[in-house]
Amino acid sequence: MDTALIKTLAERFYDQVVDLRHYFHRNPEIAYGEMKSAAKIMETLTEMGLEVQSGVAKTGVVSLIRGKHPGKTVLLRADMDALRVQEEADVAYRSEVDGMMHACAHDGHMANLLGVAMILNELKSELRGNIKLIFQPAEEAEGGALPMIAEGVLRAPQVDAAFACHLWGSVPEGVIGVREGAFMAAPDFFTAKIIGRGGHGAMPQQTIDPIVLAAQVIEQTQTVISRKKDPLIPAVISFTKIHGGDSYNVIPNEVELGGTFRTFDEETRRWIPKAMESILKSVTETSGGSYSLEVMWRCPALINDEAMTTIVKEAAEKIVGAENVRRCAQPNMGGDDFAYIAEVVPSSYFFVGIAPSEKEHVIHHHPKFQWDDRNLLTAMEVLTQVAVDYLMQ
Repeated sequence: MDTALIKTLAERFYDQVVDLRHYFHRNPEIAYGEMKSAAKIMETLTEMGLEVQSGVAKTGVVSLIRGKHPGKTVLLRADMDALRVQEEADVAYRSEVDGMMHACAHDGHMANLLGVAMILNELKSELRGNIKLIFQPAEEAEGGALPMIAEGVLRAPQVDAAFACHLWGSVPEGVIGVREGAFMAAPDFFTAKIIGRGGHGAMPQQTIDPIVLAAQVIEQTQTVISRKKDPLIPAVISFTKIHGGDSYNVIPNEVELGGTFRTFDEETRRWIPKAMESILKSVTETSGGSYSLEVMWRCPALINDEAMTTIVKEAAEKIVGAENVRRCAQPNMGGDDFAYIAEVVPSSYFFVGIAPSEKEHVIHHHPKFQWDDRNLLTAMEVLTQVAVDYLMQ
């Protein structure tokens, strides 16, 4: 199919897609609360005359574009939820919800997939097979992909392949980042409690100080990565919060630690909590304290299918040129529950650059996170070309 036609249609729908992006940005909603977003998506898809199913995994939306000719079914996915971040970006379409913003480009993902739907709807008379569009809730939280799968999004019609993209702040504008195999990590969380015996800050000898024990646990846990793991196997452990005590002269009874560990293989993924627990047990019991450890298992690592990634690479080259399609040298320690879909059907997930330059990156989850609307054109064109090339191969 003519790439020039895809680009022409993307330009035609661009202003409408930008308006949609701004609407979603002004009206951010957190996981499983994406009611306004879902309503806007349904309204837009219905105006196109497409089949629409709402309320999938609470707030998810599913739509189907049927090509004129029989063939396979390809799934395209966008995530919907925002973050609890107070926006500081100086943009005209600034968040209108206090303490909440789209700080990870999901506003662009929704708008982009609606733009792709507009283009593919125009091309459906030439297409073989079907395009299933899913707008998924709760990617930033517990994840809506698995519940959507449980409710049948990969069936009726059966999905044969799946693709998704992320507008990405460390990839330059106009560049597409691809990688076969491991692409994003399993992003698991943990909470550890260190329980001691509180008392007067002037008489620490009468206490079992959990703050001191917490410091020892944090320090020793870093050796799990640097000294106990094969250095050729990537993994990360990060402590991201610590809470304990609320007075200058009182040693608290307990300290709570929280954080995340990121892995790409199941053996390392299951081993890290055991290694952490061994340290917790040793540190606390030696001092007469105790501990608890809770692991919140999230999605698995996102593994891209090699053949599907080749389709993405070749489609992207048609849009941005071979010189602007880059293989990511390393997998990314971020996580995405598109991984559940990739476990079931051949899939590929890729990055669309939004960084103003090679050195000037856009930081995700930051209060001043912002990016240029024109990157939506690249995302629309590439994802459309990917879907067309898959169906027409």
